[in-house]
Amino acid sequence: MAGDAAGSESAVVVDGVTKHYGAVQALTDAHLRVAPGEVRALLGRNGAGKSTLIRVLSGVERADAGTVTVAGRELGSGGVRAAGELGVSTVHQELSLVTGFSVAENLYLGNWPRRGAAIDHAAMRRGAAEVLDRLGLDIDPDRPVGDLSLALRQLVEISRAVRENPTLLILDEPTSALAAAEVDVVLSAVGRIARAGVAVLYVSHRLEEIRRIADTATVMRDGRIVETVDVDKADTSAVVALMTGERTGPSVQRPAARAVDRTGTPLLSVRGLAVPPKVVDVSFDVHPGEILGLGGLMGSGRTELLRAIAGFDPARGGTVTIDGTPVAAPTPAAMKQLGVGMTPEDRKHEGLVPLMGVDENIVLSAYGAVRSGPTIRPGLVRRAATALISRLSIATASPDTPIVNLSGGNQQKAVIARWLHAGSRILLLDEPTRGVDVAAKAEIYRVVRELADEGNAIVFVSGELEELPLVCDRVVVLRDGRAADELSGPDLTTESLLSAAMAA
Repeated sequence: MAGDAAGSESAVVVDGVTKHYGAVQALTDAHLRVAPGEVRALLGRNGAGKSTLIRVLSGVERADAGTVTVAGRELGSGGVRAAGELGVSTVHQELSLVTGFSVAENLYLGNWPRRGAAIDHAAMRRGAAEVLDRLGLDIDPDRPVGDLSLALRQLVEISRAVRENPTLLILDEPTSALAAAEVDVVLSAVGRIARAGVAVLYVSHRLEEIRRIADTATVMRDGRIVETVDVDKADTSAVVALMTGERTGPSVQRPAARAVDRTGTPLLSVRGLAVPPKVVDVSFDVHPGEILGLGGLMGSGRTELLRAIAGFDPARGGTVTIDGTPVAAPTPAAMKQLGVGMTPEDRKHEGLVPLMGVDENIVLSAYGAVRSGPTIRPGLVRRAATALISRLSIATASPDTPIVNLSGGNQQKAVIARWLHAGSRILLLDEPTRGVDVAAKAEIYRVVRELADEGNAIVFVSGELEELPLVCDRVVVLRDGRAADELSGPDLTTESLLSAAMAA
């Protein structure tokens, strides 16, 4: 395989690693070698096994079988500390900086130099300045991290990992939250790190970045390492084919094409919407009875776009029109009044009140329909909730069962029911199937299609590109802050979506 180094020259060797989580086999007989100074991209769809491999390499998880060797020394069962001592540093997708601390304090977080019992701030600043200079970064070590842009925070996180002089640096989607202009700075720093002899494992879906920074790319699928290719010689279609392969296991069949009348006035029309830095210029229409998918890689701005349409975040440009009427300044209250409802990406923390009943959660968005004067009427609550529980086939022992006791799929249907109770005609569904099993996904797809058949307009956002053809009539692919492609009919396939999302 291209780019694989001989064992004696390898910074890291993964040999036959297998990892189970109960009955789920997350990694199967994984083999990987990365040489000092090599930037190895790690590619794969969601669930391909990338995160599990990273967790094993960084000591968070212990392999059930196989070995990991770093610079000739085997990583046993010592965990994160042992991995760090062997020279493995990981920069996770979610930053772990303390925004109230300075850059220098964050670089030495948990390992501050001391002079006697006191922290040696002068030594800490000198050490921080040296690391920043090594990466070519013009950042004041005394500056509070909270004052930095997201790109500079990402660079501080990387600098902290580099300060430990790693043998292997793992970067998990380091540019997913960055605008295109900020990516160059991160890639430049990664290049300097590799030229210093550090092996880099670079996880990303952005092929354009990978072609700029990586020497080789290892593709994973269904918990297995499929192939390692030379980045310069692999074309996008070949990489996509390796990532998709033949799908196995339980699946949902794609339904017959739905007839949508697009000749009339759209229920939702978006023109030139901008929510910097993620969303630059996005336009689309959704007609009554239509399910429009929004696809794109992590960091493409899907959630930011929905939040701006629903009025939760201000847009910096563009217009939102509801049923032919432009909305001057969208706010959550105004958009709700106009019939727009949004289910959040984080269902657990933003979509539910866990200890309240299913019925109470359903009526949360519109108490006016279940009260008499200032008093909420339990009978009206139960009647309204029971009708929606039946309509959406929500499986619950009783309407007043605490919603935390329901399965993820039924919780999601209850969140959708809340907006139906509020009279929403336009439903913005952000990752509505996240964290639910295949059967529950099929049930949510059914509910969404039925709601569209009733004349509602649906915007369905998903990071799992393979599910969009299973439920959507059309899909707009977001890339670099813009609506880059639109796919429908026979062209709407997982492979075409992935190619469109990853294209330069």
